Amino acid sequence: MHRKVLLLILVSLFASLSLAQTSPPATPPPAAPHQHGDMDHDKMTDMHKQQMDAMKAELDKMKASLETMKANVAKVKNANEKARWQSNIDLWTAMVGHMEQMMTHMEHMGGMGMMGPGMHDDHPVPPPSDDKKPQ
Repeated sequence: MHRKVLLLILVSLFASLSLAQTSPPATPPPAAPHQHGDMDHDKMTDMHKQQMDAMKAELDKMKASLETMKANVAKVKNANEKARWQSNIDLWTAMVGHMEQMMTHMEHMGGMGMMGPGMHDDHPVPPPSDDKKPQ
């Protein structure tokens, strides 16, 4: 008798779990319509400037740390240890260079609407012209 009650409870539990999994998911609330206007563009411009300033500050810290690493590796006597540190410096030098390129690209994008693909912008960037394709 005790087993039958336990079995009945388990069957009820599994049935309720099964129903919960097959019920349709809750629909998310509709997205707010994209607002156009100078206020949004000004906010985006301010956000872009803040992000660029923060990235520049971070990049300056990385450059300072890299210079410290370069100065320290010159003092290392063990050839294997020196090679390990030099590899680390080479990697960080490449990373700093990459970040500088990204910043340059982002600075140029700052005046072009700054909106990504699929987003709405009052001033979309036109597609590249066909006359710039390689021959």
